[in-house]
Amino acid sequence: MRGATSTRTGPGRAAARAAAAAAATDPPDRAAAGNGADPAPRAATLGPADGPLVDSYARVHRDLRVSLTDKCSLRCTYCMPAEGVEWMAQASVLTPDELVRVARVAVGLGITTIRLTGGEPLLYADVVEVVRRISRLEGPDGPVRVAMTTNGIKLPDFLPDLAAAGLGRLNVSLDTLRRDRFLELTRRDRLDRVLAGIEAARRSGLRPLKLNAVAMRGVNDDELVDLVEFALEHDAQMRFIEQMPLDAGHTWDRGRMVTREEILAALGERFDLQPVPGRGGAPAETWAIDGGPHTVGVIASVTAPFCGNCDRLRLTADGQLRNCLFSTTEHDLKPILRGDDPTDEGIEAMIRSCVWRKLPGHNIDDPSFLQPARGMNAIGG
Repeated sequence: MRGATSTRTGPGRAAARAAAAAAATDPPDRAAAGNGADPAPRAATLGPADGPLVDSYARVHRDLRVSLTDKCSLRCTYCMPAEGVEWMAQASVLTPDELVRVARVAVGLGITTIRLTGGEPLLYADVVEVVRRISRLEGPDGPVRVAMTTNGIKLPDFLPDLAAAGLGRLNVSLDTLRRDRFLELTRRDRLDRVLAGIEAARRSGLRPLKLNAVAMRGVNDDELVDLVEFALEHDAQMRFIEQMPLDAGHTWDRGRMVTREEILAALGERFDLQPVPGRGGAPAETWAIDGGPHTVGVIASVTAPFCGNCDRLRLTADGQLRNCLFSTTEHDLKPILRGDDPTDEGIEAMIRSCVWRKLPGHNIDDPSFLQPARGMNAIGG
C-alpha cells in the first residue's frame, strides 16, 4: 500500500521510542504546570506502539496541519508585529523531501487530511511539488485529502497548478471588505489581490470553499453580516474565529474579542440560523442560513472550546511536532529527518509520543495558562 510505514519491531523500534520520549523540548515540570495541565503527568509514557493514532484521552487523530513557512506577505496586527520579525533560518526549514516523508508516515498511521498552512504557504517555493507528492499518498482509509489555508494574494497565479496537483479544499482569510480597514489591519494595501484570489477560488470549483475572519471589537464587528453576504455570493462558507492569544507581541486582550454569542446574535438579526448536527472533530460549529444549503461557521476556541473532540496534530516549518495550537511543548523531528537512519521508525515513534502526551485542553481561562512563545505565523494556522 502506498504511504505505509515500516512495521519492523525489535531493538530499532525500542530505541526510536526511547529517543522520542527524550525529544520533547518542554521543561520537565511543564506537563504538570502548563496549558491544560494534567494532574497525572505522563511525560515518560509513549502510548500504544500500534493501532490508531490515539492520545491518552482516547481521541483518535486524523488531521495534520503542516506549516510550510513562517513568512507572510501581510502583517496582521493580531498575528505579527509591524517590524522586527525574527524569521526562521532557511537551513532549519524542512525541505520538500522531509515534509513528504513525515506526511507519508503520518498517513500510514491514519491521518486522513493534511492542511498546508504558514505563514503564507504560497511563499514556499516548492508548494506545488509538495501538494502533488502528498496528494498521492494513501493510508488505511484511502487517499489523503489535501487542503490549504492562504491569505489569497497569490492564488490567481498558483491555483490552476495547485488544483492539477491534487489540492482539494481552500480556506482564504478575509477579515474585512473595506480597503481602509484592510490596510490598517494588515499594514499592506492588498485587498484587491485577496478579492481576486477569492474570485479565482470560486471559479476553480474547489469545494468546500471557506472564508475565515477573526472577529474583533471596534475593528470589524460591524461587518459580520456583510462578510456572510459576500461569502454567499461566492458560494463559500463564512467562518468567524474568536481572537486567540497567539500574537507574536503577546498583547492579546480578551476585551477586544467578539464572542461566539455576540457573533450569533449579530447574524441572527439578519438571517435565520439553524444548528447543523454532526460536528465531529471539526473546529467550527455550523448553522444553516435561511434553511440552507449555505452555512456559516463559528470557531469559539476561547468561550466554547472543543478540545474534547480535537483530532489535530501540527508540524511547524522547522520540524517541530505540536499536539495543540496552544502547546508549550514541541517534539523536534529534525535530528531524525537529518540523521543517518533511513527507516521511519523514529518518525513514527515521535508522532505517537507527541499525540499520547496531549493534554485534555488548553485552559485559556485558567490562571495557569501560558501563551505559546511562538506567534501564529510560526506555529501554523
